[in-house]
Order: sequence, then C-alpha cells, then structure tokens
Amino acid sequence: MKKEDLRIVYMGTPDFAVESLRCLVEGGYNVVGVITMPDKPAGRGHKLQYSPVKQYALEHQLPLLQPEKLKDEDFLGQLRAWHADLQIVVAFRMLPEVVWAMPRLGTFNLHASLLPQYRGAAPINWAVINGETETGITTFFLKHEIDTGEVIQQVRVPIADTDDVGMVHDRLMLLGGRLVTETVDAILDGTVKPIPQEQMQTDAPLRPAPKIFKETCRIDWSRPVKQVYDFIRGLSPHPTAWTELHQEGQETVVLKVYEAEKLPQMHNLPVGTVQTDGKTYLRVAVSDGFVGIRSLQLPGKKRLRVDELLRGYHLSEPAVMI
Repeated sequence: MKKEDLRIVYMGTPDFAVESLRCLVEGGYNVVGVITMPDKPAGRGHKLQYSPVKQYALEHQLPLLQPEKLKDEDFLGQLRAWHADLQIVVAFRMLPEVVWAMPRLGTFNLHASLLPQYRGAAPINWAVINGETETGITTFFLKHEIDTGEVIQQVRVPIADTDDVGMVHDRLMLLGGRLVTETVDAILDGTVKPIPQEQMQTDAPLRPAPKIFKETCRIDWSRPVKQVYDFIRGLSPHPTAWTELHQEGQETVVLKVYEAEKLPQMHNLPVGTVQTDGKTYLRVAVSDGFVGIRSLQLPGKKRLRVDELLRGYHLSEPAVMI
C-alpha cells in the first residue's frame, strides 16, 4: 500500500502535536480525520479557545471531531465512518480500547521520553527537574495500561545543563514530527518489530512523570543548589516555578521564577534568606550555597531580568523566600 492510500486518523491537542500533523500533511500522507479536545474557555472574557491542533486542521480543511466522551456512540459511529487503517496519537488523552483497537493496523503514540522511563503526562518537565542529561522520543503501540505498549522506535536527545524545558520541548517536537512519519513508513513497509517494554527495563528504577499542578511548582529552598536550579529550569517557561517573598512590614508577594544560576559556596545563613545589592543581583540561600535569580515576574507584571526589576522595585531587608 502507498502512503497516499493509507487512511490515517490523527489525535492531538497542544502545540507539540501540531508538528507531527504538519509533517504528515506536508509529506503527502492521507490524513482522513483529526480528533482534538473540545474548545475551552480562556482569558478574562472566558471566550472559547481552539486548540493548536484544531487551528491547524481548520486551516488545512481536514475533517474534525471534538468529542466530550470517547465512548459516546455518536462519536464512535463518526470515527468508524472514516475507515482508518491506522491511528496516531500525540499529546491527546487516554483512549478506551474501543477506540485504539479500531484500525486494522492499530494505534501508535508518540511519547516525549525514552520509555519505559517517564510514563505519564509531563515527561519533559520531570526529565529536566530530575537533572537528566538525556531524554528522547518513543513511538509505541497502544494497549490497556497507559504508556506501556510495545516500542516501535526511539530517538535519544541530550539535555544540556543550561536547557530549560521549553528548549527541550521544541527540540523533541521537531524530532517527533520526523519520527512519526518514519514510523508510518516502517509500518507500511512491514519492517516494524515492536519490543515489549519489559525487555527494555534496566536496573535503574523507573521514574514517573505525573501531571503537574500549581502546588507542584512551589520551590523548596531547603534543597541543594543543583536540585533547586534544575527544578526552576524544568518548569520554565511553563508552568513556571514560584515562591513567596516575605519582607518585614510588607504584604507577602508571590514571585514566578523563570531563570536561575548555581552559586555553590559555604555560608551560615538560614535557608531562604535573600541577598541583594538592590541593583544587579538577587540570590537566595539554600543548604549548600545560593541560587541566583536571573529573571522573574511579579503578580500582574511581565517577566523581567532581575536588574530591570530592581530598578523599579525596592526590596527591603531582611527578606526571605518561602
């Protein structure tokens, strides 16, 4: 079968999923339908906002479904009517068996980690937070348990100590688009030899990648320099690490921290103590040194470099981050 004849249904929602869809469409693959999440209210006016995948699908006149429930009979009927040979899932949601088992060639997923490591909703964030020096992307066939299906292909990607999660995300997104089309080609050629993840496990304990909530993003200043630094870059630029600034006689201020630097050195200051010259630097004491804050954001303001912030914001000492 030629790629033009293979009927593909594509499922995805965020920016990360647009690149793979774009590679399929521009590569001449036969995308017969797209499935994405329902529109969600956003912003102050709570206007309904299209997902990035929906936006792309509309711009390229691709048939589109946005089911609330994936077991809904009307949706399943519409999905069957597309007669998909293969389904591809990138950053969507957990599928019931009635959906993933529908195509004759199955359903494969693109996951942003080197499975079996970092199964879950936020693999890129957790890889950076945990200080990994390598991550990657994996295509695998879906089965019952989430992110546990047989692996088709993987690509390894280094993580530099200066990378934040946004940089790693964009790198994996671009490589993911290529890997999706390569995986489709391998399925068409009949050269796929899927490997059960149990055969790929090493002695290293598996690291989970659970969904990240607001409270997950709070900085724990009692941790060592390297761990706090990795935590900040693992959440930057989104969803962003945060902390509370306490100054004597003033209201507590919530700060978002986007960029930091490691300043290991001995000191006797309590954890969380803030040091600044009021002009160029702001650093916070941790157990084995200081974490220098390089860019941050006050409530209702835009992100600023620390020297820009200090020009217009008086930081009175003693001050402490909690």
